[in-house]
Amino acid sequence: MSISIDIGAAHAGTARLGIREIVRQLNSSLGATLVAALAGSKDPKISYKWARTDGPEPKPEAQARLQLAHRAWTAVSSVEGEHVARLWFIGANPWLGEVSPIQAISELRSKEVMDAAVAMTEDRFG
Repeated sequence: MSISIDIGAAHAGTARLGIREIVRQLNSSLGATLVAALAGSKDPKISYKWARTDGPEPKPEAQARLQLAHRAWTAVSSVEGEHVARLWFIGANPWLGEVSPIQAISELRSKEVMDAAVAMTEDRFG
């Protein structure tokens, strides 16, 4: 399977999910504190509230960040596995100017984040 299909599948999969399910999956994979940080919230427990059926909905900008994070998570973890994907999310990244994908997602640097995900899955760091 080519990486363009993986990125396309990640996008399609995310587009089909509701925001609460996206948050649930990210909470499970990355932890609530990282999910809150990438969404741009200072409340480390807000993502637990967003995941609840009766909880508040994230603001549109936070939703865009959460969707971007889910797309990147799906792309990297499907090729590299969950452990490597989690490390990828929190570590400094040469494709992102040595900031973590978490920070780049919080800044909504969508194209750069997805380009970094492709670079990781295609082993283009060398």
